[in-house]
Amino acid sequence: MEINWLHDFIAVATTRSFSRAAEQRNCSQPALSRRIKALEVWTGAPLLDRTTHSVNLTPAGEGFRETAEDVLRRLSAGRLDAQERARGASDVLKFASTNALSLTFFPDWLRGIETKLSFVPNVQLVANHMEACERILLAGDAHFLLCHYHPAAATALAPSHFRSLHVGDDRLIPASVPTSNRSRKPRFKLPGTQAAPVPFLSFRPESGMGRILEAVRATSPLDVHLRPTFTSHLAKLLVTMVQDGRGMAWLPESLIRDQLASGEIVAAGGPEWYVPIEIHVFRPKLRLAKAAEAFWQHIERSGRPG
Repeated sequence: MEINWLHDFIAVATTRSFSRAAEQRNCSQPALSRRIKALEVWTGAPLLDRTTHSVNLTPAGEGFRETAEDVLRRLSAGRLDAQERARGASDVLKFASTNALSLTFFPDWLRGIETKLSFVPNVQLVANHMEACERILLAGDAHFLLCHYHPAAATALAPSHFRSLHVGDDRLIPASVPTSNRSRKPRFKLPGTQAAPVPFLSFRPESGMGRILEAVRATSPLDVHLRPTFTSHLAKLLVTMVQDGRGMAWLPESLIRDQLASGEIVAAGGPEWYVPIEIHVFRPKLRLAKAAEAFWQHIERSGRPG
């Protein structure tokens, strides 16, 4: 059995697609399929159900996924520990963060914590969409993941293997340009009508905010008529598209606070259309390096900012 087989299997289990998994793993789809088949031969059980149009895990596959993720996390934790021991005491803190929070929340949050730590950390940050950040944490390549969170939206970070702390708050606000420079009325106004749906600039499914919006809209009693016109996982790009008058998008308030204050962007609907979201820091339940544990203990004692 090869370690890469486990990475391949987790990629398929996460994306539920051989083509997307092959893209993530930088290999051809036939090569990926052969390695998954080799893993199934090694385990002695079918891990994937290939009888439907989508790729689903078999009961054996569901159980083996937890084992595979745990093995890879432990190997990565062991590698980081070996590196730390070889260097002596290490002050490295490795973060994965969703793109929007890396620009808005992370710098000030980190600055406030650093002043109270007993050491000066060497901080390494990788910013990406939520799905990629989850993969980084699942693989053990970061100590922490900073992301937006909503209880209705699913995450790959199972409570049996990960912990999280609520460290801040945000809101998704339906955003539009105003009808004119002197107006505070939105050019694109919710809820729209069947005859005239609102042009909608949306997040891709791999985005954490895309997941949150999909989950909230699925249970919302509000009736809305939208016409998708553009999709991206980058919140900053959606801000630019809104400013260009291309349509309406739900955007994190933390990212558009200045534009809302100036009137360059206005709310496309009342507070009933706002989506409250939390900012969480996730970590594995496995013991982290000394500096990472010290950092976690500090934010755990400090609690959520008031």
